[in-house]
Amino acid sequence: MPQFYKSLQGEYVTRREIEKSVFITTSRHVVGEEEARKFISGISKKYSDATHNCYAYIADNLGNFPRFSDDGEPQGTAGMPMLEVLKSNGLFEVCVVVTRYFGGIKLGAGGLVRAYSGAVAENISAANKVIYEACAESLYITDYSNVDAALRFFADHGAEVISAEYLNDVRFVAAVRKTEEQSFNGSLINALNGRVSIDRLREYFFPFKQNN
Repeated sequence: MPQFYKSLQGEYVTRREIEKSVFITTSRHVVGEEEARKFISGISKKYSDATHNCYAYIADNLGNFPRFSDDGEPQGTAGMPMLEVLKSNGLFEVCVVVTRYFGGIKLGAGGLVRAYSGAVAENISAANKVIYEACAESLYITDYSNVDAALRFFADHGAEVISAEYLNDVRFVAAVRKTEEQSFNGSLINALNGRVSIDRLREYFFPFKQNN
């Protein structure tokens, strides 16, 4: 399993016009083929009056599920070029749909390849890209006197606080990079003079903020 991979965060839409045809590109992060198919279906319904809704996706973080469709365009002129742009950008768990409203001027096979690949390249270049890293999510329980120190420690050491409960004690659920989990927890215990308990909850991939 990878320790990290690059994908998109959220959904992004771009629009371009080529020889009177309008190309609307919609991209987003997806997890699994079912989510990708639902996204494609939603875009196709949104633009149900369009001439074509071509798509490409890589549905997992290993590159095992690449799929594409020309949706009526000449074979090899839309879906495959779109997929190649995703691959060349090193993206995983990503789906893109290019919606075309035909403007009456034929582009030819080469023109279509350039149009579809260019639309995706433009969209991906502008979209918000993030690194998803393997994380360890844990429950951190401490007392009220340590709240400020704990929050400062989380912020200074790149942890993402998922939730906080203020009960008889204070309970933080936070995600830290899996590669740093052991040293992070040890340093936190020292910083709070041992007045913290840690309960490991689960592992998954998280879009941590990247240092510039």
